[in-house]
Amino acid sequence: MNVKAVLVLLVLALATIFALVCVLLTRGRAPSTCQHQPPEQDGADDGQSLVFADLTPEELAQVVRYLQGNLGVPLVDASRAKPSDNCIASVDLQVPAKAEVLRFLDGGGARPPREALAVLYFGNQPEPNVTEYVVGPLPTPAYHRDVTVQKYGGKVPYHRRPTLAVEYKQIAGFLKTQVFSAAPSFMHQVMEYDGANLAALSAAPRGFQSGDRKSWFVLFQNVSGFFVHPVGLEVLVDHSSLDISRWAVSKVFYNGQYYRDMIQLESAYVQGRISVEKVKKAPRDGDFSSMKPRAPSAALFPLQYEPQGPRYSVRDNRVLFQAWSFAFGMSVHRGLRLFDIRHKGERVAYEISVQEALSVYGSNCPGGMSTRYMDGSFGIGHYTSPLVRGVDCPYLATYRDVHYLAHSQVSRVSKSALCIFEQNLGSPLRRHYSNLQSLFYGGLVNSALVIRSIATIGNYDYVWDFIFYQNGAIEGKVQATGYASSSFLHGDGLRYGNRVWEHTLGTVHTHSINYKVDLDVGGRSGSSFNACCYTVQEQRLAAPPGWAVKCWHPPGGTGMLCREGWLGSPQRPFQEGAKALVVLGAQTGSVRSLVTETCKRWGGGNILYLHRTKEIGGRQWAASAPARGETQLR
Repeated sequence: MNVKAVLVLLVLALATIFALVCVLLTRGRAPSTCQHQPPEQDGADDGQSLVFADLTPEELAQVVRYLQGNLGVPLVDASRAKPSDNCIASVDLQVPAKAEVLRFLDGGGARPPREALAVLYFGNQPEPNVTEYVVGPLPTPAYHRDVTVQKYGGKVPYHRRPTLAVEYKQIAGFLKTQVFSAAPSFMHQVMEYDGANLAALSAAPRGFQSGDRKSWFVLFQNVSGFFVHPVGLEVLVDHSSLDISRWAVSKVFYNGQYYRDMIQLESAYVQGRISVEKVKKAPRDGDFSSMKPRAPSAALFPLQYEPQGPRYSVRDNRVLFQAWSFAFGMSVHRGLRLFDIRHKGERVAYEISVQEALSVYGSNCPGGMSTRYMDGSFGIGHYTSPLVRGVDCPYLATYRDVHYLAHSQVSRVSKSALCIFEQNLGSPLRRHYSNLQSLFYGGLVNSALVIRSIATIGNYDYVWDFIFYQNGAIEGKVQATGYASSSFLHGDGLRYGNRVWEHTLGTVHTHSINYKVDLDVGGRSGSSFNACCYTVQEQRLAAPPGWAVKCWHPPGGTGMLCREGWLGSPQRPFQEGAKALVVLGAQTGSVRSLVTETCKRWGGGNILYLHRTKEIGGRQWAASAPARGETQLR
């Protein structure tokens, strides 16, 4: 190759590098005046969407100051409170009643007063309890009213309170100073315990009868991704007493055997009467559980580019996108929620929101077999995590911070915890290439607007999306990622899951996600329903024999009704015509799905979409199938 050709190639390479640098340097700049701006849409908001806006840090601080000065009892910061103290567990927006909001939005009525909902733990009372107060009006509170009885039908007993972060710290201290020290030989020689190399994960619920507050704590190696490094030791802690010094160990489990307490375990070990399975010590990065890439990326991932800037706009808590508009917020307990969703200016839904994420586990270890996590009790919004540009959301997405107050009397901020972006769906919305009679091509790009948050609750990261399509459809979507929950693999453990590592059992489990959907298509509906979607799987679970959910067709109805109950005989499941029956614990102690032709005609086979109706004797739901081709919350 001659010198002239080399010089030409060098010039071309420099020109290419220069062009790429220019693109990267100008990527984050605002569009110039000649570039495309988000289109103005009819129906200016004039700040009306702020009726749904999350509380600001200043408002949260005002609520705390008001409660401290007007309840007549001492309040301890929840971040350092003992069970015997009074404290503010959380403060969140009290969403006004729907009728008030609609009078304001549609009828020119007065703006509803801005109020907060405060959850307080009263441990320093003759009758310890959990109380909820509505505090207002903001930003300068002047009143509070107790809404506990109105919401729950009576006082909420103190043992039902969700666990604060400080209580987990107190239990960790109890395990370290009181529990592990009772078995020095076992902990040193088997666990190689040095005071910091073990991590504990709590199971839930905290007992099996009213009044219980007992939690199984499963021990893991304290390394990156500790969730999949169990060591075989599990401890049942009774932390029901308000006096921490009276907490006690109710039971201990190690490698398939139960013991009364750590003293009995230590005695059995010293006498050589237990089977020891020593787990290989994992490096600090967790080895196979490390999130570090195993190899460098061969090439950079593709990036999404908006040549003329975003085609949507975000003002305060209101989003405008083509024919869509909606307000958004983040509940500290429930997570992402949308209000006043409109298409072409017409309200189609008053509220669509996440309500609950439930996961039910099976295992031959007590911690795993007893776990029924309801993540709303931990706080889906509370554990909403910051989003990483280019990974969790596109680089060019719009990011918003989330402010919350929970487990402390000082508000916190989760930076860039919510993102909004338009996404090219990679396939045409419609297209046709004509090669008969006349030659032409017609097609439209298919895109959708996504609003996303990600909540990291223990081992799971839930990716919550609400997606708005050009054709008027809305999709609610959730993806579960993170780490698997695991048990120590022993005995017949493979009946309850799959081997993940030498001593690690990835336990069988089922997720149930619940949404609230208040549709106002063609006018106000006056009611809402919970869309609960779950998959029934063959699982082994510890459950009372004969407990069941019975589903049947109501007279003249098009859906099905379901009710929890007990079978007269576990050997003879009730069936009356074409029904679906889910039996829990009958005969073999497994969950089985007897799906009938009715369910098969729904096209789901093993998926039911349920919503709550009303109380008739016991808990009752109505179930219906989505229409063919219908976009559904899933």
